[in-house]
Amino acid sequence: MVETTRLDELTGSPHATAFAEAPRTIKLTLDAGESVPEHRHPEATPLIHVVEGELDVTVDGETYALDAGELLRFDGRKPVSPTAREDSVAVVVLAPRGER
Repeated sequence: MVETTRLDELTGSPHATAFAEAPRTIKLTLDAGESVPEHRHPEATPLIHVVEGELDVTVDGETYALDAGELLRFDGRKPVSPTAREDSVAVVVLAPRGER
């Protein structure tokens, strides 16, 4: 199976689903100062790719400042909360977590 989509055509705020099946892929759009409450993705290894803007992503109490073009990957069992420092768009991929 091959699927394509255009990031600029996905609507919904703050989340718009690009691909619902694994790996689940989401467009995250946040206005400056907006955040997503702390949550977990225990069955996944999340990957956040900032496409536009700047995000502060807090993972397990530590904050990572991400600019456009940067990626962050982490263990989804840890709590996460992204906050936009400016209007921002990111692609979030929730890859199924394998046993290690």
